[in-house]
Amino acid sequence: MTPLYEDNHIIIVNKSAGEIVQGDKTGDTPLVDIVKAYIKEKYAKPGDVFLGVVHRLDRPVSGIVIFARTSKALSRLNEMFRRGEVHKTYWAICRDMPPVGHDTLTGWIVRNERQNKSYVYDHEVPQSKKAMLEYKVMGRSDNYCLLEVNLMTGRHHQIRCQLAAMGCPIKGDLKYGARRSNPDGSISLMARRVEFVHPVSKKKISVEAPLPADKLWREFV
Repeated sequence: MTPLYEDNHIIIVNKSAGEIVQGDKTGDTPLVDIVKAYIKEKYAKPGDVFLGVVHRLDRPVSGIVIFARTSKALSRLNEMFRRGEVHKTYWAICRDMPPVGHDTLTGWIVRNERQNKSYVYDHEVPQSKKAMLEYKVMGRSDNYCLLEVNLMTGRHHQIRCQLAAMGCPIKGDLKYGARRSNPDGSISLMARRVEFVHPVSKKKISVEAPLPADKLWREFV
């Protein structure tokens, strides 16, 4: 966990692949508790530290996570996410090139909670939710391509299943059709950048996460 931005109302951190944002059945220490401990030590906070979870990233994904440090910021950020006013940009490494270099994908996603997996259809089906994203090819190496993805909706595993349905599963993502796993158990998807208007101060916030340690990311930039 690396802090990227912090003030009295919010803190933005860089999540490593493998960290969980909130507690789950594994019992592993979640990122929210790590950030609470960081705040408590840095600011010598007595008692419990308030920290609101605004959104999550899948465990094998790295990159930007926003937390609220006050209840005011939490309620406002929740509303901003609901209205699509927080703009998140993702980078993904895929083995296969998409059919065109820049496109908008529209589908209908159904989540299977038992499998912890989502399925995308090209038409509306029962229990489905509309899913839209925009992607563009940012670069190419001998074996892989780098895609920049902007979400227009926020569905479960949306990027992972929509890119896979296009024939471009994310490197390392066995659940959605990758040929092999990454050595560290990650998938090659990161929340690269976030932009929004601060919920309290109203100033524009723009934060970018550093690239993961895997040197493959640097072949494109």
